Amino acid sequence: MFERLITDWDDAYANGPNIPGGDRWPEAWVVPARSFRESLVAAGRAKLDLAYGDKPRNRLDLFLPTGKPKGLVVYVHGGYWLRFDKSYWSHLAAGAVENGYAVAIPSYRLCPEIRIGGIVEEVAAAIEAAAAMVEGPLMLTGHSAGGHLVSRMASATTPLASQVRERVRRVVSISGVHDLRPLMRTTMSQELLIDEAEAVAESPALLRPMESARITCWVGGSERAEFLRQNELLANIWAGLGAITSAVVEPDRHHFTVVDGLTDPRHPLVRCLLAE
Repeated sequence: MFERLITDWDDAYANGPNIPGGDRWPEAWVVPARSFRESLVAAGRAKLDLAYGDKPRNRLDLFLPTGKPKGLVVYVHGGYWLRFDKSYWSHLAAGAVENGYAVAIPSYRLCPEIRIGGIVEEVAAAIEAAAAMVEGPLMLTGHSAGGHLVSRMASATTPLASQVRERVRRVVSISGVHDLRPLMRTTMSQELLIDEAEAVAESPALLRPMESARITCWVGGSERAEFLRQNELLANIWAGLGAITSAVVEPDRHHFTVVDGLTDPRHPLVRCLLAE
């Protein structure tokens, strides 16, 4: 019999300190992101800092394929709702762009300036703004906190407008945190300002999926046990509530390398995201 008891919740959700050479990130993303962004700007296939709201961080970058886009992918970044912006992740648009899709990457305000529920509303506004710019099916993906945010868009209480919701073909949550209640036991909760009511209202695993939801929960095989558990959790619960779900554990990937597949147009992660 295997019993599990978590006594150090900070360690359970700490990625960098538990990855050999983990201090390389996030700086390891900066150069490839800038290089990709600059190359598409030079080609006339990037629109940067497009406003979707009235706050300074309510901006998104839109990367375009050659020719008319087949549809739109929105990538929502992570950082525990506390860190980063869209500039770190531009290169992750490469796989979808090379397959003929436009990709939008938004920034959003961070805790504690705003609470997680407010971030959910801002991400919905960003998706709606991007959807107004690009026709066709809509695919949502995000990493870590971003995985939570895109899963939240696919819940029955999604803030997405009905006409945008109906365009969502697939959601891929990468290393998503789908039950927020454990975070109340971490020291970061002091900055997240999260309480029981918000955790229940904003946890996809505690909500019903929207009608016709189709979600893949994707995680690296070398990630923390809590991320592996959270990955299976949502796929398991929503399968019992009528959604089409799958859970994938990608071997030999940790929390920071699991997103790398998005740069490769032939990678299984990209194929999953764009599947019809």
